Amino acid sequence: MTAIRVLVADDQALIRAGLVALFTAAPGFEVVGEAADGGQAVALAARTAPDVVLMDVRMPVLDGIEATRRILAAAGEDPPRVVVLTTFDLPEYVYTALGEGAAGFLVKDTPPERILSAVRTIAAGDILIAPHITHQLIETYARHHRTPAAAVPGLDVLTARETEVLRLVGNGLTNAQIAQRLVLSEATVKTHVKRTMGKLGLSSRAQAVVVAYESGLIVPMTEPS
Repeated sequence: MTAIRVLVADDQALIRAGLVALFTAAPGFEVVGEAADGGQAVALAARTAPDVVLMDVRMPVLDGIEATRRILAAAGEDPPRVVVLTTFDLPEYVYTALGEGAAGFLVKDTPPERILSAVRTIAAGDILIAPHITHQLIETYARHHRTPAAAVPGLDVLTARETEVLRLVGNGLTNAQIAQRLVLSEATVKTHVKRTMGKLGLSSRAQAVVVAYESGLIVPMTEPS
């Protein structure tokens, strides 16, 4: 079994060293680089072609959002999966990072075993967007940054089925759950998801969630008064 190649980017030396030690000790992982700022992360990603990048949001030179954008833009057809490292009090950063194509996010005080599990999930191509806290962050920010559906580039080229699939992806459903909901095969759903993301120029399901909220396909829940 091929090891999952991981690049760690965090300007805090202690956190960076801890993550490197965690993945070095765990079976099935290979640390291919560590970066202390966003510029180093972009350069190392181009040089080492990691499967997953753990990306801190706040870093010197380039912040994690801009570094994510540059890494994914330069990666071509097989981009790495970027997991944003953040804290609960940064919903705007998380939302923006997901919009730039990050595959999900982890809070820095996540237990080590959950970090390993999450990176395995991301590397396998699954989503790290379903937990309610992620939707809470997106809903909180989307309430104040709504873009009309007609203003989202390419949304009008989706078929009715693709639009419905985007709505369900936005609600955090897996391919299996979408297949059950729409009475389709998982293979068919996967094809719909791939075509939808291709038409909208999206690189991750997390990014599709952001578009679903921004376009108005999903209406954020109203905060209790």
